[in-house]
Order: sequence, then structure tokens, then C-alpha cells
Amino acid sequence: MARPVTEPPDDATEAVMGLDMLLVDAARGPLRRMIPPAGTALRFGSALARQPGTVARRAGELARELAAVVAGRSELAPGRKDKRFADPAWTGNPLLRRAMQAHLATARTAWELIEDADLDWQDDERIRFTATNVVDALAPSNLPVVNPLSLKAAIDTGGRSAVTGITRLIRDIATPPRVPSMVEPDAFSVGEDLAATPGAVVFRSDVFELIQYRPTTDTVRAVPLLMVPPTINKFYIADLAPGRSIVEHYLNAGQQVFMMSWRNPDKRHAAWGLDTYGQAVLDAMDAVEQVTGQERVALQAFCSGGIITSMVLAHLADTGRQDRVTAASFAVTVLDWSRAGTVSALMDEESVKASTEKSRKKGYLDGSQLSAIFAWLRPNDLVWNYWVNNYLQGKPPPNFDILYWNADATRMSAALHRDFIDIALGNSLVEPGRATMLGSPVDLSKVTVDSYVTAGIADHLCPWQACYRTSQLLGGKIRFILSTSGHIASLVNPPGNPKSTFQVAESTPDDPKDWMGDAETVQGSWWPDFMTWLGERSGEQVPAPTTLGGGLDVLAEAPGTYVYDK
Repeated sequence: MARPVTEPPDDATEAVMGLDMLLVDAARGPLRRMIPPAGTALRFGSALARQPGTVARRAGELARELAAVVAGRSELAPGRKDKRFADPAWTGNPLLRRAMQAHLATARTAWELIEDADLDWQDDERIRFTATNVVDALAPSNLPVVNPLSLKAAIDTGGRSAVTGITRLIRDIATPPRVPSMVEPDAFSVGEDLAATPGAVVFRSDVFELIQYRPTTDTVRAVPLLMVPPTINKFYIADLAPGRSIVEHYLNAGQQVFMMSWRNPDKRHAAWGLDTYGQAVLDAMDAVEQVTGQERVALQAFCSGGIITSMVLAHLADTGRQDRVTAASFAVTVLDWSRAGTVSALMDEESVKASTEKSRKKGYLDGSQLSAIFAWLRPNDLVWNYWVNNYLQGKPPPNFDILYWNADATRMSAALHRDFIDIALGNSLVEPGRATMLGSPVDLSKVTVDSYVTAGIADHLCPWQACYRTSQLLGGKIRFILSTSGHIASLVNPPGNPKSTFQVAESTPDDPKDWMGDAETVQGSWWPDFMTWLGERSGEQVPAPTTLGGGLDVLAEAPGTYVYDK
């Protein structure tokens, strides 16, 4: 029986598991995230030391505001979207109101001092990351004896909520990634509630399984779509609960759909690098063509899968076989890492060495470490929100399909981890020939197939401007779509949501600001728009296959076997 899916808050889904490769130090613990790199701290201190008058003014403003707080005259109030202090007791109780206002006043001063320091973008991102972790951790809403929600829960349950909360805390601390659980481990069942679209595994290698989905229409587009998922977490971000499944929507639009399901690597697969995964995409294309009898495919790739796919397309262009692909789509994919947000800013020599050395010794990077990193990138949404719910109130977290997928983490082979970091640090895909794929120099300007590029306007991990630069690197005709919400919510955006919109323009000028100025807002989800765009590049309608596999044997029913690997 399918479990109910509660729609998660926007801030939660937007913060979940953005980039699918590790570009920062997975070996860091929570306390290290409270301390900026030494060089950044020194430059921040030096910048403020050169402005003693400014620092003194900020200190005076804080002292006056705190005096007003104590006297009960402060008018400070939390932002409209700040749910930490939504309970009426924070404003109705004089002591709680003062605690809240003192925290808000101190936080405001911290952000003002960071602005005053006027650091370069990388140091600014680093110091804001540290300040966010420290300020959010010190919020009075995190204290069990202060937060009115915890007191009310204890009274309502006769103290049972405290016992339950402590039990949950002990369980989470004992289990990686050692952050509050965002979803119960039995909230959903893969193959029943999630990844439930009918289909079959028609090809299997050591690296991936290929799923062919059963058509739902009498006729289908001749050219099949091969989907390349991220390399961290499972493929079913594209096949969530019925009604929220991208695959389901594509099938209902008459598209033939195939999905790669990556194997969860272990120490035996330490040497799997970018070439291994690039060859896997080519193997999948071969299998799709054999099953369908077609000589060409369309590709849609997500996140790190998009990085691999772009390099494969460059390899096909170099070897004269680019005509095998009729169209390509890149969802929340960054190919140019210059100023690519917080994750890019946190890449420093020390963290890179620690991270790559740890994965080299183990043979892989554990997905639970990635989960911890991305949780601490947005601590208010993904740590302290669940701290209050799970521990202070003793409640189970709600059933969110996206967060269940996020918790279903996988490992990344040591070689792929190293290769991704090398490409990001060197920004190698921007300059033709600096990176290679299967022996071919990567020149993205020679990728001349039409491409559909999507981004999320509130994406804090892959800023939309960084995703937009993908449109400037590829050589074909580009349609760039800017969706509402953030990294994941911009993808899982089914039709029917009255809040959904996307922006689109007829051209993709060099400057994303110019694109924004020309863009028009369209009501609804981008999924139907993509289906229309892809339909124009998918050939004629042909009878839908009545059996799966074509000339290949059916090896298992969807969602296959690799998706269950732990």
C-alpha cells in the first residue's frame, strides 16, 4: 500500500543534495564547519582591523539594540519565512521574546560585519558558511529548556516526548551521517511507493543496469530517450511517487524512456573513473539502439550525470559519431566552476587533500559523508529544523519522498571522486583540450546537438547563473529554462502545482542578466515544455512495443537489482 507523501517545505527540498560529487572536504566534522580556514579568518580579521571606526560603530549599534531588548523596547522581529520563532510564545512571553531578539540582533551584526569586510567572493562565501553554522547553532530555539514547542510536547505527553527525543538522538549520533534524520527509514518502499513505474532491466554491466519502461500509449516517438542520473544517490529522483514521477510523465506523453541505474561501488571498484562512466553511457546507448532498432537516441542527464554526458558528447564529436544523438538535456548541471557558489568556494588545498586521501584509502567516498556536508550547507533547514522536531518534540519526521531518496545515499569510487575534483579545481571543461574522455580531448564547443538546459532560480548549490554558463560552452542551439524553487524542487516539478512557473527566452546571450531581461514567465511546469521540445527532435510516431527487451533478454523487473544495493 502506497504511503502518503507530504509536500515538504520549499526550503527543505531546495537544500537537499545539490551537487552529486564531492568538491569539498567530506572528512570534516561538524565542529570544523564552525571554524573558517585559517587564511580566510586572517583576511577577515585584517579587513575589519583596517576599519576600526566601522567596527566600533557596529559594536555600539549592537550594544544599544541589546539595551533596548533588555528594556523591552526593541522592535526586532524574525523574517516572515523564519519558522524557528513561529510559535506565539516567542512574542507573547517577555523572556522568550528577549532571548529571540538578542539572537536576531547579534546575527544581524555578524552579517553587517561580513558586508563591511568586503572580501573577495571566495573568502566571503567561506566566512558566510562558517557564520551561518555558528549563528544557527546558537539560536535559542535549539534549547530544550527554552523552546516552547519542547515544553508543550513534554506537558502534552507527560514527559514521553523527552524520552523519545533522547532515543532518536542516540540512534542518529550512532549512525552516519550523524545528523537528525529527515525521514523515517521505513517511510517508503522502493519498487512500491517509489521507483514503481513498470518496466524491466534489459541490460546489465558491472557499472549499471539499463531499465526500459513500459509504454503507456499506443504509439510512441521513434527516437528513444536515455536518462543519465546522478552518480550519488539512486536514479529514482526521476521516478518518485506516482504523480510526481518524471518518467511517468514522459511515458504518458508518448516518449520511449530508458534509465541507467548506477551500481553502488565499493572498494573493489576504486579505479572506476570518468572514462569508466563515460564508456557506460556509450554501452547504454548501444543497448538502447539494439532494443529499439533505432540508430539514434536523445539524452537527458542530471547533475553530475550531466558532466559525464557532456564529455561523452565531446568524445562523439571528436570521433565523428555525434549524429548518434538527436538532442541533449542538462538538468541543474554546472560545467563552468568559476564562482559556482558555496561548494566551489569551500574547495581549498587542505580540504581537497584530506578528502581525496580518505577516499583513496577506502577505495570510495561514502554517501553518508556527503549527506552530512550538504545538511550543514543549510543547517537551519536540514539540521536544526529536524533537531527541534525529532529531539525536542520527540516527533517522527514527515514522509517526504525527496528526503527519503536523499537518505538513500550511495558511494562514489575513489577515482571518480578524484576526477571530479580535478576537473572542478582546474575548471577544465572551459578550455578545449584540458580534459579528456576516452582518449578524446574535450571541446564542448564542438557539441552541436540541440540542448535543453534547466536550472532552479533558488538553487543555493548550483546557482542558476552557473548553470546558465553551460549554454555558453555548448556549440548547438540552446533552450534555457529557469524553473521555480531550488536544486531538487526545480526538477521534481509536476504539472498541476498552481505555484509553478518557469522563465524562457528566445536566445541565450553571453550575460545571464541580459537573458533574464528578455525572458518571459510561463505558468506551470517545464515538463510539458520539454516534451514538446523533445518531440520535435524524436522522429515520427511508431507503434509502441508490446514486449520489452527487443533482441535482449529481460533480466529483472524494474526497478532492477542495483537500486537495492547498500
